[in-house]
Amino acid sequence: MTNKPSTFVAIGLMSGTSLDGLDLVCCRFTKHQKAWKYEVLAWKELSYNAHWQQSLSDAFSMNQTALQELDVAFGTFLGQQTRLFINEFNLQPDLVCSHGHTVFHRPAEKVSLQIGEGQSLANACGLLTINNFRQADVLKGGHGAPLVPIGDRLLFGDFDVCLNIGGIANLSFEQNGQRIAWDIAPANMVLNHLANKLGLPYDKDGNQAASGRVNQKLVEQLDDLQYFKDMHPKSLGREWVEQIYFPLVLASDLEVVDLLATCTHQIAGQIAAATSGFATGKILVTGGGAYNKTLINRLRAISAHEIIIPDEVTIKMKEAIVFALLGVLRFRGEINCLSSVTGAESDSSTGDIYHALDQNS
Repeated sequence: MTNKPSTFVAIGLMSGTSLDGLDLVCCRFTKHQKAWKYEVLAWKELSYNAHWQQSLSDAFSMNQTALQELDVAFGTFLGQQTRLFINEFNLQPDLVCSHGHTVFHRPAEKVSLQIGEGQSLANACGLLTINNFRQADVLKGGHGAPLVPIGDRLLFGDFDVCLNIGGIANLSFEQNGQRIAWDIAPANMVLNHLANKLGLPYDKDGNQAASGRVNQKLVEQLDDLQYFKDMHPKSLGREWVEQIYFPLVLASDLEVVDLLATCTHQIAGQIAAATSGFATGKILVTGGGAYNKTLINRLRAISAHEIIIPDEVTIKMKEAIVFALLGVLRFRGEINCLSSVTGAESDSSTGDIYHALDQNS
């Protein structure tokens, strides 16, 4: 243990379920005794062009051969963008840690696929790469999600609750010495889809939702879905949203702004309900939903907790920062996936490790 390096420079890559783009962050992680500290050296948001938005969206319905080809192509793309990022900011990272892009997430069937093939990624950027962080936990009977809570514990432990509002909203907190976490509800995955119907990439500041009217009957129908009644551990994927949540939303004859108002209201209600079972404290809010003023104002109105919106880097890059840490922990052979969160039979040190191959040999 004593001869393990205590300082690492790692790049984290995060491609969210809302298809908005790729987050790249480079951090220096330092471990002193049992405490981890991090410093952000550089970060960048990369929007997907029409080709990648379409390809990643279509991946869900591709045949096996096409999906394998996309897996390799996307891995190469991630590696190329990582190399450009390194060159742009003159970075000297030790490793690259990639979440990949989730295509399937059906843990009950022991299936969770994040594309962005690791060897292709490593070859394209020329660095040791770690990816596929979910599968080992899924094979142990866990959900393979959420994965960020170990980072919440190690890097953001000053907050009582860590709440991320991305494509899916999830939270984590300490309870009786264990980290507890689960996916609360679909969030930007739904709101962005509705905003697209208005010709908008997303509902900026929640302005469209603010102009609509909440339909309480639809809120109650959504709240009545079985997932919201199930106890944790639990996690959500695109499958559930498209097969269960969307049909209820889209079956109504409400105007799109009213659907946005209603879904925003329902999401805030589920978040407040999920955080109502423990003492008042500070909730750190990150992810794109932190910028949705209508959602945050509603959450503040109905929650007894102090809602903390941090600096821009933390809002946008927290998940990528944590995935960089997950890779460092995996490289050190340390636990980076908590069974108290996922429901697996035991904790894991998870992730596949790839060494860059010399393309000229």
